[in-house]
Amino acid sequence: MDTANLNDFIKNLGTWIWEIAPKFILAIAILLIGFWLVKKVLLVLHRILAKAFISPELEGFLTSMASIALKIIVVLFAAGTLGFQVSSIVGVLAGIVFAIGLALQGFLGNFASGMTIIFFKPYKVGDWVQISDVFGRVERIEIFNTLLVTPGNKTLIVPNGKVTDSIITNFSMKNYIRLELKVTMAYSESFPKVRETIEKALHNFPVILQEPAPIIGIESFDSHNILVSVRPCILPDDYWTATFETYQRIKHAFNESGIEVAYSEGIELGKIGD
Repeated sequence: MDTANLNDFIKNLGTWIWEIAPKFILAIAILLIGFWLVKKVLLVLHRILAKAFISPELEGFLTSMASIALKIIVVLFAAGTLGFQVSSIVGVLAGIVFAIGLALQGFLGNFASGMTIIFFKPYKVGDWVQISDVFGRVERIEIFNTLLVTPGNKTLIVPNGKVTDSIITNFSMKNYIRLELKVTMAYSESFPKVRETIEKALHNFPVILQEPAPIIGIESFDSHNILVSVRPCILPDDYWTATFETYQRIKHAFNESGIEVAYSEGIELGKIGD
Protein backbone atom coordinates (compact mmCIF):
# COMPACT_ATOMS: atom_id res chain seq x y z
CA MET A 1 0.00 0.00 0.00
CA ASP A 2 1.59 3.29 -1.13
CA THR A 3 1.46 6.57 0.76
CA ALA A 4 -1.48 7.95 -1.23
CA ASN A 5 -3.62 4.90 -0.60
CA LEU A 6 -2.65 4.88 3.06
CA ASN A 7 -3.63 8.53 3.40
CA ASP A 8 -6.98 7.85 1.72
CA PHE A 9 -7.58 4.90 4.04
CA ILE A 10 -6.80 6.95 7.14
CA LYS A 11 -8.97 9.79 5.87
CA ASN A 12 -11.90 7.47 5.15
CA LEU A 13 -11.46 5.74 8.50
CA GLY A 14 -11.45 9.08 10.27
CA THR A 15 -14.59 10.13 8.41
CA TRP A 16 -16.32 6.87 9.29
CA ILE A 17 -15.35 7.13 12.94
CA TRP A 18 -16.54 10.76 13.00
CA GLU A 19 -19.88 9.68 11.57
CA ILE A 20 -20.35 6.52 13.66
CA ALA A 21 -18.98 7.82 16.99
CA PRO A 22 -22.05 9.96 17.89
CA LYS A 23 -24.37 7.08 16.96
CA PHE A 24 -22.29 4.63 18.98
CA ILE A 25 -22.25 6.94 22.00
CA LEU A 26 -26.01 7.45 21.65
CA ALA A 27 -26.56 3.67 21.45
CA ILE A 28 -24.51 3.15 24.63
CA ALA A 29 -26.50 5.90 26.34
CA ILE A 30 -29.77 4.29 25.24
CA LEU A 31 -28.64 0.95 26.67
CA LEU A 32 -27.54 2.43 30.00
CA ILE A 33 -30.55 4.69 30.44
CA GLY A 34 -32.90 2.04 29.03
CA PHE A 35 -31.76 -0.67 31.42
CA TRP A 36 -31.98 1.83 34.30
CA LEU A 37 -35.55 2.69 33.27
CA VAL A 38 -36.40 -1.00 32.96
CA LYS A 39 -35.27 -1.48 36.55
CA LYS A 40 -37.46 1.40 37.70
CA VAL A 41 -40.44 0.15 35.66
CA LEU A 42 -40.08 -3.29 37.20
CA LEU A 43 -40.12 -1.77 40.70
CA VAL A 44 -43.31 0.12 39.84
CA LEU A 45 -44.81 -3.03 38.32
CA HIS A 46 -43.95 -4.92 41.49
CA ARG A 47 -45.78 -2.34 43.62
CA ILE A 48 -48.80 -2.34 41.29
CA LEU A 49 -49.06 -6.12 41.35
CA ALA A 50 -48.65 -6.15 45.13
CA LYS A 51 -51.49 -3.64 45.54
CA ALA A 52 -53.61 -5.71 43.16
CA PHE A 53 -53.20 -8.66 45.56
CA ILE A 54 -51.50 -10.73 42.87
CA SER A 55 -49.97 -13.89 44.37
CA PRO A 56 -46.17 -13.80 44.84
CA GLU A 57 -45.84 -16.71 42.40
CA LEU A 58 -47.66 -14.91 39.58
CA GLU A 59 -45.96 -11.62 40.44
CA GLY A 60 -42.51 -13.17 40.06
CA PHE A 61 -43.51 -14.86 36.81
CA LEU A 62 -44.97 -11.68 35.25
CA THR A 63 -42.06 -9.53 36.43
CA SER A 64 -39.57 -11.96 34.91
CA MET A 65 -41.39 -11.93 31.55
CA ALA A 66 -41.69 -8.12 31.57
CA SER A 67 -37.98 -7.79 32.31
CA ILE A 68 -37.01 -9.88 29.28
CA ALA A 69 -39.47 -8.10 26.95
CA LEU A 70 -38.43 -4.58 28.01
CA LYS A 71 -34.71 -5.34 27.72
CA ILE A 72 -35.24 -6.68 24.19
CA ILE A 73 -37.03 -3.44 23.27
CA VAL A 74 -34.13 -1.36 24.65
CA VAL A 75 -31.61 -3.39 22.64
CA LEU A 76 -33.69 -2.94 19.47
CA PHE A 77 -33.81 0.83 19.99
CA ALA A 78 -30.03 0.92 20.45
CA ALA A 79 -29.54 -1.18 17.30
CA GLY A 80 -31.83 1.16 15.35
CA THR A 81 -29.71 4.13 16.43
CA LEU A 82 -26.67 2.48 14.86
CA GLY A 83 -28.51 2.27 11.55
CA PHE A 84 -29.70 -1.31 11.68
CA GLN A 85 -33.15 -2.07 10.26
CA VAL A 86 -35.24 -2.99 13.32
CA SER A 87 -37.72 -4.98 11.23
CA SER A 88 -34.87 -7.03 9.81
CA ILE A 89 -33.46 -7.57 13.28
CA VAL A 90 -36.85 -8.73 14.54
CA GLY A 91 -37.07 -11.18 11.66
CA VAL A 92 -33.59 -12.48 12.34
CA LEU A 93 -34.33 -12.75 16.06
CA ALA A 94 -37.50 -14.68 15.31
CA GLY A 95 -35.54 -17.10 13.15
CA ILE A 96 -32.85 -17.43 15.79
CA VAL A 97 -35.40 -18.00 18.55
CA PHE A 98 -37.11 -20.66 16.45
CA ALA A 99 -33.80 -22.39 15.74
CA ILE A 100 -32.72 -22.18 19.36
CA GLY A 101 -36.14 -23.44 20.43
CA LEU A 102 -35.69 -26.54 18.30
CA ALA A 103 -32.16 -27.07 19.58
CA LEU A 104 -32.97 -26.27 23.20
CA GLN A 105 -36.39 -27.76 23.72
CA GLY A 106 -35.62 -28.08 27.40
CA PHE A 107 -35.96 -24.30 27.83
CA LEU A 108 -39.38 -24.36 26.20
CA GLY A 109 -40.27 -27.27 28.43
CA ASN A 110 -39.17 -25.28 31.47
CA PHE A 111 -41.33 -22.36 30.31
CA ALA A 112 -44.38 -24.61 29.87
CA SER A 113 -43.67 -26.18 33.26
CA GLY A 114 -43.48 -22.69 34.78
CA MET A 115 -46.93 -21.93 33.41
CA THR A 116 -48.18 -25.21 34.88
CA ILE A 117 -46.76 -24.35 38.31
CA ILE A 118 -48.29 -20.87 38.26
CA PHE A 119 -51.80 -22.03 37.35
CA PHE A 120 -52.04 -25.38 39.18
CA LYS A 121 -50.09 -24.23 42.26
CA PRO A 122 -48.45 -27.43 43.60
CA TYR A 123 -46.62 -25.01 45.88
CA LYS A 124 -46.41 -21.26 46.51
CA VAL A 125 -43.77 -18.82 47.64
CA GLY A 126 -42.87 -19.53 51.28
CA ASP A 127 -43.74 -23.25 51.18
CA TRP A 128 -41.25 -25.89 52.31
CA VAL A 129 -40.97 -28.47 49.56
CA GLN A 130 -38.89 -31.43 48.50
CA ILE A 131 -38.40 -31.76 44.75
CA SER A 132 -36.69 -34.99 43.80
CA ASP A 133 -33.80 -35.07 46.28
CA VAL A 134 -33.58 -31.36 47.18
CA PHE A 135 -35.33 -29.69 50.11
CA GLY A 136 -35.93 -26.02 50.84
CA ARG A 137 -38.29 -23.06 51.09
CA VAL A 138 -39.69 -21.63 47.84
CA GLU A 139 -38.23 -18.13 47.48
CA ARG A 140 -39.29 -17.29 43.93
CA ILE A 141 -40.98 -18.86 40.90
CA GLU A 142 -39.54 -17.59 37.61
CA ILE A 143 -40.19 -18.35 33.94
CA PHE A 144 -37.66 -21.14 33.68
CA ASN A 145 -36.64 -21.90 37.26
CA THR A 146 -37.83 -22.18 40.84
CA LEU A 147 -35.53 -20.78 43.53
CA LEU A 148 -35.31 -22.71 46.80
CA VAL A 149 -33.47 -21.69 49.96
CA THR A 150 -32.28 -24.63 52.07
CA PRO A 151 -32.30 -24.64 55.88
CA GLY A 152 -28.54 -24.07 55.54
CA ASN A 153 -29.27 -20.81 53.64
CA LYS A 154 -28.09 -22.12 50.26
CA THR A 155 -29.98 -21.02 47.15
CA LEU A 156 -30.94 -23.87 44.82
CA ILE A 157 -32.01 -23.10 41.24
CA VAL A 158 -34.30 -25.91 40.12
CA PRO A 159 -35.42 -26.01 36.45
CA ASN A 160 -39.21 -25.98 36.26
CA GLY A 161 -39.13 -28.95 33.90
CA LYS A 162 -37.50 -31.02 36.65
CA VAL A 163 -40.25 -29.92 39.04
CA THR A 164 -43.12 -31.19 36.89
CA ASP A 165 -41.23 -34.39 36.06
CA SER A 166 -40.60 -35.21 39.72
CA ILE A 167 -42.61 -36.08 42.79
CA ILE A 168 -43.23 -32.88 44.76
CA THR A 169 -43.51 -33.17 48.52
CA ASN A 170 -45.12 -30.03 49.95
CA PHE A 171 -44.52 -29.96 53.70
CA SER A 172 -46.40 -26.69 54.20
CA MET A 173 -49.81 -27.86 52.97
CA LYS A 174 -50.49 -29.56 56.32
CA ASN A 175 -48.65 -26.80 58.25
CA TYR A 176 -46.32 -29.32 59.90
CA ILE A 177 -43.76 -31.94 59.01
CA ARG A 178 -42.56 -35.09 60.75
CA LEU A 179 -38.89 -35.35 61.51
CA GLU A 180 -37.35 -38.71 60.68
CA LEU A 181 -34.76 -39.20 63.42
CA LYS A 182 -33.04 -42.42 64.38
CA VAL A 183 -31.37 -43.54 67.61
CA THR A 184 -29.93 -46.88 68.63
CA MET A 185 -30.51 -49.04 71.69
CA ALA A 186 -28.77 -52.16 72.91
CA TYR A 187 -30.51 -55.51 72.60
CA SER A 188 -30.29 -55.87 76.37
CA GLU A 189 -32.32 -52.72 76.99
CA SER A 190 -36.09 -52.66 77.46
CA PHE A 191 -37.82 -50.97 74.55
CA PRO A 192 -40.80 -49.78 76.68
CA LYS A 193 -38.28 -48.08 78.98
CA VAL A 194 -36.46 -46.50 76.02
CA ARG A 195 -39.73 -45.32 74.46
CA GLU A 196 -40.95 -43.80 77.73
CA THR A 197 -37.61 -42.04 78.19
CA ILE A 198 -37.79 -40.52 74.72
CA GLU A 199 -41.40 -39.47 75.22
CA LYS A 200 -40.46 -37.65 78.44
CA ALA A 201 -37.55 -35.98 76.64
CA LEU A 202 -39.91 -34.64 73.98
CA HIS A 203 -42.63 -33.56 76.42
CA ASN A 204 -42.92 -29.81 77.03
CA PHE A 205 -40.39 -29.12 74.28
CA PRO A 206 -41.83 -25.94 72.63
CA VAL A 207 -40.82 -26.73 69.05
CA ILE A 208 -42.28 -30.26 69.20
CA LEU A 209 -46.01 -30.40 68.46
CA GLN A 210 -47.93 -32.60 70.83
CA GLU A 211 -50.72 -33.03 68.27
CA PRO A 212 -50.19 -35.09 66.22
CA ALA A 213 -48.27 -36.98 68.86
CA PRO A 214 -44.68 -38.12 68.22
CA ILE A 215 -44.32 -41.63 66.82
CA ILE A 216 -41.64 -43.83 68.37
CA GLY A 217 -41.07 -47.39 67.23
CA ILE A 218 -38.52 -50.05 66.37
CA GLU A 219 -37.48 -49.66 62.75
CA SER A 220 -34.97 -52.48 62.27
CA PHE A 221 -32.56 -54.89 63.94
CA ASP A 222 -28.90 -54.29 63.21
CA SER A 223 -26.05 -56.68 63.83
CA HIS A 224 -25.05 -54.86 67.04
CA ASN A 225 -28.06 -52.78 68.08
CA ILE A 226 -31.72 -51.98 67.54
CA LEU A 227 -32.59 -48.98 65.38
CA VAL A 228 -35.36 -46.87 66.91
CA SER A 229 -37.28 -44.38 64.76
CA VAL A 230 -38.32 -41.11 66.42
CA ARG A 231 -40.80 -39.05 64.40
CA PRO A 232 -42.09 -35.91 66.16
CA CYS A 233 -44.12 -33.25 64.34
CA ILE A 234 -42.75 -29.72 64.02
CA LEU A 235 -43.36 -26.51 62.09
CA PRO A 236 -41.24 -26.40 58.90
CA ASP A 237 -39.37 -23.29 60.07
CA ASP A 238 -38.12 -25.17 63.16
CA TYR A 239 -36.47 -27.96 61.17
CA TRP A 240 -32.84 -27.59 62.27
CA THR A 241 -33.57 -26.32 65.78
CA ALA A 242 -35.87 -29.27 66.44
CA THR A 243 -33.44 -31.79 64.92
CA PHE A 244 -30.41 -30.75 66.97
CA GLU A 245 -32.29 -30.09 70.19
CA THR A 246 -34.22 -33.38 69.99
CA TYR A 247 -31.03 -35.43 69.68
CA GLN A 248 -29.50 -33.48 72.56
CA ARG A 249 -32.53 -34.05 74.79
CA ILE A 250 -32.66 -37.76 73.99
CA LYS A 251 -28.95 -38.16 74.76
CA HIS A 252 -29.38 -36.34 78.08
CA ALA A 253 -32.47 -38.43 78.94
CA PHE A 254 -30.60 -41.69 78.18
CA ASN A 255 -27.83 -40.58 80.54
CA GLU A 256 -30.31 -39.66 83.29
CA SER A 257 -32.11 -43.01 82.94
CA GLY A 258 -28.93 -45.09 82.76
CA ILE A 259 -29.77 -46.45 79.31
CA GLU A 260 -26.80 -48.08 77.57
CA VAL A 261 -26.13 -48.24 73.86
CA ALA A 262 -23.90 -50.45 71.71
CA TYR A 263 -20.73 -48.91 70.38
CA SER A 264 -19.83 -49.32 66.72
CA GLU A 265 -17.58 -52.28 67.51
CA GLY A 266 -20.59 -54.00 69.02
CA ILE A 267 -18.53 -55.64 71.74
CA GLU A 268 -18.89 -53.53 74.87
CA LEU A 269 -21.71 -51.54 76.42
CA GLY A 270 -20.91 -48.10 77.73
CA LYS A 271 -22.70 -45.34 79.59
CA ILE A 272 -23.61 -42.11 77.78
CA GLY A 273 -22.30 -38.87 79.19
CA ASP A 274 -24.05 -35.50 79.13
